[in-house]
Amino acid sequence: MISSLYSKLALALTGLVLFLGALLLGTNLLSTQLFVTEVNQELHRGLARDLVKDSIPIADGKVLPEAVDHIFHTLMVINPAIEVYLLDVDGGILSYSAPRGAVVRDRVALAPIEDFLGADATLPILGEDPRNTRRSKPFSAAPIYGDGDGDGGNEIEGYLYIILGGQQYDSAIEMLQGSHILRLGFGASLAALLFLLLAGLLSFSLITRRVSGLGRRVRDFEASGFRHWPPPREGRAIAPSASGAGDEISRLSASFDQMAGRLVSQLAELEKTDALRRELVANVSHDLRTPLTSLRGYLETLRTKADSLSPTEQREYVDTALHQSERLSRLVTELFELAKLESATVEPNMEPFLIGDLIQDTVQDFRLAAEERGVELATVVGDPAIVTVGDVGLVARALENLIDNGIRHTPRGGRVEIRLDEQAGAVLVSVDDTGPGIGEQELEHLFDRYFRRSRGEEGSGSGLGLAIVRRIVQLHGGHLDVESEIDRGTRFSFDLPGHPGAAGGSTVRA
Repeated sequence: MISSLYSKLALALTGLVLFLGALLLGTNLLSTQLFVTEVNQELHRGLARDLVKDSIPIADGKVLPEAVDHIFHTLMVINPAIEVYLLDVDGGILSYSAPRGAVVRDRVALAPIEDFLGADATLPILGEDPRNTRRSKPFSAAPIYGDGDGDGGNEIEGYLYIILGGQQYDSAIEMLQGSHILRLGFGASLAALLFLLLAGLLSFSLITRRVSGLGRRVRDFEASGFRHWPPPREGRAIAPSASGAGDEISRLSASFDQMAGRLVSQLAELEKTDALRRELVANVSHDLRTPLTSLRGYLETLRTKADSLSPTEQREYVDTALHQSERLSRLVTELFELAKLESATVEPNMEPFLIGDLIQDTVQDFRLAAEERGVELATVVGDPAIVTVGDVGLVARALENLIDNGIRHTPRGGRVEIRLDEQAGAVLVSVDDTGPGIGEQELEHLFDRYFRRSRGEEGSGSGLGLAIVRRIVQLHGGHLDVESEIDRGTRFSFDLPGHPGAAGGSTVRA
């Protein structure tokens, strides 16, 4: 079974060459035969007329048959390739120079003879062969008149009908066998066709070898489970051409290399994401179970022991249950918020606003929480009139998460500072804390999707806050960065686009 591309192309080319070779051979033989026939008839066009004028004996306006036999015999000796026939006015054969018994017709059609004798005759014209009922031959013909001079002075008594070539070259094959030049030309044509076939097969081999190589790499890639690129047998992938240079196969190979590399990267990312997702689910499940268990325990205690508890104890139980419900509510809210931000349906409502005012308002909301933890909360806003462009609600949410993260991870007596700066036509917001810092191993994966930091003192960190901040910053076209040193603190910073002014990309002030 022919399955490879090269086999199909080779078979198609071989068939095409054989067909063209047969067509070329047949056309050449036919055209050669017609050409020889035309030349032969043209050279002997006046033969019958000359014989009628000089050799046919006429007595009393009648052809003398006994004298004609002698003339026929003489002509056959001089030129054995011709056959001479004497016809009556209706085309009936009266006498001939062929061997006795060889003639199978008793008359020949006069229409080809009349065409031949016409003034505008176009050669070659073939007439009926008296020796074969299914074959036509080139001929020369002339009318015989009563006075024997062929001038048309008297009525036509008959026709002299000369078959040119006789039994020689009755077919193209016989003509090929009988001609050294034709055999030489036929051999040269076969050699040219064979060379064309071999050159085509070699060209197809060179072309399909690259396609086969690409197919082999695809199969190896599939056999690896789409996890390793380049395949081990290749060593390395073909470097993609940035300019798109090369032919279609080169561009296809480069495109496949890019696609395979991206697929491997995405599969690795999906596996890592899936592992982080499972870890997140386990962590979130634990975080959900902890406040739920605590909340249920305190509520059951209040229900079963309310009469034995003092008002102060009852209030402590209610406050603890409320605190646990707040933790549960915050965790559920963050889960829904992250899912919404990561969907493709969120479109930020971009508008210009005073980023300094937003920072002051957000910090004010955390004053009480910072005081309760003994953490100093400060702002450094160089110019409160700086205007940026963004979604006010989403930017406020990012600030809240960073400030809350800083407060929760900063020990008592520490400091959390929110700073606003301008940098290269953009607005730069940073949140610094004096917490314990983040280790290099955690810092490397801090912004990986679903990555969860170590717990704070209360164990309330869900690991979702930074993921939410990063997504918000991405929606604004910015970048979220982190710098940290152990026992010295951490800085989170992100940039927002400045409001376009007269210069095109610089920030402007209200």
